[in-house]
Amino acid sequence: MTQDLSAVETAAAPPSLWRELRDAVRGTDADYTKIPLRRAVFLLAVPMVLELVLESTFAVVDIFFVAKLGPSAVATVGLTESYLFLLYAVAMGLAMAVTAVVARRIGEGKREEAGITAVQAIFIAVLVSVLPAVAGIVYAQDLLRLMGADAWSIEHGYRYTQWMLGGNAVIMLLFVINAIFRGAGDAAIAMRVLWLSNGLNILLCPILIFGLGPAPELGIEGAAIATNIGRGIGVAYQLWVLFRGGKHIRVTMAQLAWRGAMLWNIVRTSLGGIGQMIVAMTAWIFLMRILAAIGSEAVAGATIAIRLMMFTMMPAWGMSNAAATLVGQNLGAGHPERAEASVWRIGWYNMAYLIAVSVLFFALPQQLVGIFTADPEVVRIGAEWLRILSYSFFIYGWWMVTVQAFNGAGDTMTPTKINVVFFWLIQIPLSYVLAISLGWAHSGVFWGVFVSETAVGVFTLWLFTRGKWKQAQV
Repeated sequence: MTQDLSAVETAAAPPSLWRELRDAVRGTDADYTKIPLRRAVFLLAVPMVLELVLESTFAVVDIFFVAKLGPSAVATVGLTESYLFLLYAVAMGLAMAVTAVVARRIGEGKREEAGITAVQAIFIAVLVSVLPAVAGIVYAQDLLRLMGADAWSIEHGYRYTQWMLGGNAVIMLLFVINAIFRGAGDAAIAMRVLWLSNGLNILLCPILIFGLGPAPELGIEGAAIATNIGRGIGVAYQLWVLFRGGKHIRVTMAQLAWRGAMLWNIVRTSLGGIGQMIVAMTAWIFLMRILAAIGSEAVAGATIAIRLMMFTMMPAWGMSNAAATLVGQNLGAGHPERAEASVWRIGWYNMAYLIAVSVLFFALPQQLVGIFTADPEVVRIGAEWLRILSYSFFIYGWWMVTVQAFNGAGDTMTPTKINVVFFWLIQIPLSYVLAISLGWAHSGVFWGVFVSETAVGVFTLWLFTRGKWKQAQV
């Protein structure tokens, strides 16, 4: 009797921090709609944060090696990413829908339908990648010329653009299949995928860029090849795990069929997500075009600054992704109050973290940019943007979480409408007027971004408090 009572008490005792951390990294079959909210946030957020930390680490390491080739090489990466951002927009918008639909089906207890949804999402990702691949391979030089690239980029850097756009299928699949895992609650699997993919990227980048060992010296083209190899192996691992089965979702051979109704449901839900990302990414393309007119140093400084921003913000995005899963699953299980509570909890975590980042950006901007380049003008421009960004990061954490709350609920159209107003109608015109009309040069772009993104953060948080997202259907 005493032994039985002891066993019950042990089972009821809250798990230690070490055990929770181990469960978060390994993955668990816990029901996130029923376990204590703090533990649910922890189990989902830890692997999502670790996943994106390595993703951002690669972004920084990649630009570190490319920067050794000169400002024009960095500018080539930045200008190519302007086009990749459009593909990221589609991939991320599709991923938002996939996460929302899979999470809702898991919350409803319909795991078979979740698996079929996963298959349809993969079909869509493959189909969407074909046209950009052809355009990137055939018209790489013309695309760089359109963005105002200098002679070096057009003559030598275009092969980087060919590889990155030509291999965009691995980008699409990496985003979409990880979204399947996140929506199902298998965040630890998504984490391991990006660890594998980006670990290989980091290893191969210097080898192929500089020709270390028996490898040929490929320059900037080597960076693109390394990225495609790493991502391709990551996708292969994703598919193997998806068919083998995770803790919450598994795809079977019997599910490999075209299901028009389910496919259309994903497409319909993704339109808002794709729209909001395209608005944001095209805004970035216009900003890069303005900076390109100012000079390669402005593009290079902005590219390094944005990589640093990505590096520091990825943990916050990881926590925000956890909010999307919790919102979707809890709405599916009929617990809207728990869904809202998870957003507030994660929002406070995000705000605290990004305030700490702001202090770092404000105090050491030149030192941070100087890690990647010795060009004094590039350092000066990049450092200026980091310092300006530091003024608004505290609200950024709330914006990231509330946007993911809308997306996790399946209400992807509301953020799209918000982005149209604040990015297209405010950010682009304001940046142009300040940079070109008033002659503030790159500083005008940076301040235009600060004003628009601070305003969008405040407005989105206010809209979230109204609660209409709880009625979204997917």
